[in-house]
Parts: sequence; structure tokens; C-alpha cells
Amino acid sequence: MFLPTMITQQIPTPMMRLRISTARRLRTEAGYTLLEIMIVLSIIAVLLGTAISLISGNVDVAKEQRVKSDIQAISMQLRTYEMLNYRKPTTEQGLKALVQMPSSAPKPQQWKKLMESVPLDPWGNEYVYRNPGKFKTDGYDLYSLGPKGEEGEGNIGK
Repeated sequence: MFLPTMITQQIPTPMMRLRISTARRLRTEAGYTLLEIMIVLSIIAVLLGTAISLISGNVDVAKEQRVKSDIQAISMQLRTYEMLNYRKPTTEQGLKALVQMPSSAPKPQQWKKLMESVPLDPWGNEYVYRNPGKFKTDGYDLYSLGPKGEEGEGNIGK
């Protein structure tokens, strides 16, 4: 009884040979080489770079669109201010007159807080408000200084 067990353990069966060869092959072929990893990473970097360059133009368009909608919202509140007080805020009072009661003349008769805060443009600058306007002499000017943050050609909303 002891003898047959020893014989079967020493003679490899075809199934055992398959397991041994598979184990050897896995040990030599396991994992990716550094070159393969670097190629995949460079492909991903090229794809990300292309996507970012395509999207970056859309960000500028979105910022300009936000300026237009902000100006529209502020203009609506300025009209409401005018309906309540029979005049728009002066240049000195500025857009802050929509948030807090102006302390300078002419003081509004029926002041109400119309906005929680005056929004900044997408570049972090305050919107320019002039009454009477420099560009619209029959009304008021309300515009953003744009990405440059200075008076000139890049202003949005004139």
C-alpha cells in the first residue's frame, strides 16, 4: 500500500506537466514592462492635452455669456429701483444702491434691498456703472472691463 503512493507521486501525469509549464510561463510573463506602461501614459497625456486645448476656447465664451446675463439681471434691478424711486442711482451711489441704502444725495424715497450682493464679473472685477452714461448719453452705462481688467477694447456689454 505504501509503494503505489510513492510511485504516483514521482511520475508526473499530463495534467501535472500542464500545471508546471503554465506556472513557469506565468512567472516569466507576469506584469507589464516599463516600456508598455510609458507608452500608455504618453497616449493618455496626448489625449488629455488635446481635450484641454479644445475646451479652453469654450471657457472664454461661457464667461462672456455670464457677463451678458449678469448685466441683464442688474439692469432689471435698476429698472425696479427706478420704479420705486423715480430715478436710477447716480454714478457715485453705484450698484451698491441695490444692496444698501445710499448715504449720498439724492436719497431714495422708497428704498428696498433688491440684491443680496453686487456680483463680480467672471474675472473678479466689479461691473462699471455710470449714470449718466459716457457711451449711452440718454441712459446709463453698465459693462465689464473684461479679461484685461482695464478700460478699452476688451470691455464687454457696452
